[in-house]
Amino acid sequence: MERHQVAIYLGAMAAGALFGWAAPAAGPGLEHATNPVLGALLFVTFLQVPAVDLVRSLRSGRFLAAALVVNFVVVPLVVAAMFTFLPADQAVRLGVLLVLLCPCVDYVIVFSGLAGGSSQRLLAATPLLLLAQMLMLPAFLFLFMGSELGDVVDAGPFLEAFLVLIVIPLALAWITQAWAARQTAGQKAADAAGTTMVPLMAATLITVVASQIPKLSDNLTDVARVIPFYVIFLVVMAFAGLAIARLFRLDVPASRAIVFTGATRNSLVVLPLALALPDTLAIAAVIVVTQTLIEVIGMVIYVRAVPRLLPTH
Repeated sequence: MERHQVAIYLGAMAAGALFGWAAPAAGPGLEHATNPVLGALLFVTFLQVPAVDLVRSLRSGRFLAAALVVNFVVVPLVVAAMFTFLPADQAVRLGVLLVLLCPCVDYVIVFSGLAGGSSQRLLAATPLLLLAQMLMLPAFLFLFMGSELGDVVDAGPFLEAFLVLIVIPLALAWITQAWAARQTAGQKAADAAGTTMVPLMAATLITVVASQIPKLSDNLTDVARVIPFYVIFLVVMAFAGLAIARLFRLDVPASRAIVFTGATRNSLVVLPLALALPDTLAIAAVIVVTQTLIEVIGMVIYVRAVPRLLPTH
């Protein structure tokens, strides 16, 4: 499965789209399944980061600084340059902001690894990137859209997302690591959990896409208008990530990882926030999922293109 995971993810999105189109009534139920399946996926992701490595990664100053700069300085500037040209619909703009302002913490590790990037450093930086985006996103929304819409994203969904998607999975991962270090049964359980990464990612993509496809047909015009912005973002961030990696004088694997973390967005984790918005802003969730569809295709291209941008010699 690991050798063919890109094909599996593309197939999962296609299966989710087909299921969502064939059984639109299942959409609301699948929306409720989003957080549990995401929590399970992030548990497995965190399980691959030993607690001692996480502490050690915090001392990897240049890589962490580059990751924070590319995601929380460069990306907002790129989004600001595009913002004026976005469709005027506030719900559409909010969806674009939600997804583009938050760095990915799950399949970025997979795609970065396939391109020869330092997946271990990205893994270790994952909790920090999650925490930083939860803290920064409300401020960014206020800066871009003003207090009225900034207040729409209240503390409740953020606290729930932080608890369900960060605190609980991270705590369970560390408990499992401690169990694995002391008992053979714990090691077997940790190893077994590690093998579920690809199936869980596929299940997440199926759940997310199938839950939102029924809403897509009612908003095709709005969706079509944001697709070019997602494509432009991927192109621009390839070169912006490269520039930041060179600025911080990182080695090739770390540089490739920086390019991927700058380009990939946290659509799966911010989707619960979009789903928690008032009905008047419901299209924001569709706009978020659309970015997932474009990005996964873009990552297939990145896996081939980034090693050429950053060759080993």
